[in-house]
Amino acid sequence: MTPPNALAVFQHLDWSVIPVEHIAEGVTRQMFVGDRMMVCRLTLAPHTVTAIHTHPHEQITLVDRGRVDFFVEGERKTAQAGDLLLFPSGIQHGATMLDEEVVLIDLFSPPREDFLSAATARQNR
Repeated sequence: MTPPNALAVFQHLDWSVIPVEHIAEGVTRQMFVGDRMMVCRLTLAPHTVTAIHTHPHEQITLVDRGRVDFFVEGERKTAQAGDLLLFPSGIQHGATMLDEEVVLIDLFSPPREDFLSAATARQNR
């Protein structure tokens, strides 16, 4: 019997070997991608604002470092290191970093094809 995902192979890495992309002023991202999910590590400068947006992907965010105000369906939710947030598919959300650098770990299912396409485009410049 063929496993459900015959293309996937076991990987064991640490963040230090994963390329860092500068995706906007004060924002870097690293991505670790499987076939059905991805994890992104974002480092954001103090006071950085991310636009309110939606996407069809389910997202779980772990605040690894710092404090951030999330805006979810028009409500503000302040989160700090150690907090977990679940953003269901299609929910409106964005964030404002507070007075210190913030590190977020975002898990997406399925993987964000737009992130992968943008990374490929940056590499091909």
